[in-house]
Amino acid sequence: MKVVDSDNWSWFLFEHEGYLYLDANCNISALGYTYMIKLNEEELEAYRNSGREYLDKLAHDIHHSVPIAKDTNSIYKDRDVSNELSKPATEAVHVWRNNSDG
Repeated sequence: MKVVDSDNWSWFLFEHEGYLYLDANCNISALGYTYMIKLNEEELEAYRNSGREYLDKLAHDIHHSVPIAKDTNSIYKDRDVSNELSKPATEAVHVWRNNSDG
């Protein structure tokens, strides 16, 4: 896994095994959390067409849909891959930050 792009404090875009994943920084009241989804074909096309502007919008949409809420109607609620990919994502961010500092 590697970091492709980031809007620090808002989202990270990762590449892993040929797929792109957006990790959105979200919060609900005092609870902060990240929510990572694998980009589907429609999202990939929008990203290819609009780049970071689209990722900003997607992260915003994920955050405001509150996909972790019990009674949510979020279209992202069943797409979270954070648990499976949190360790490689954290390692990728560390590598990316170390390389960015040097």
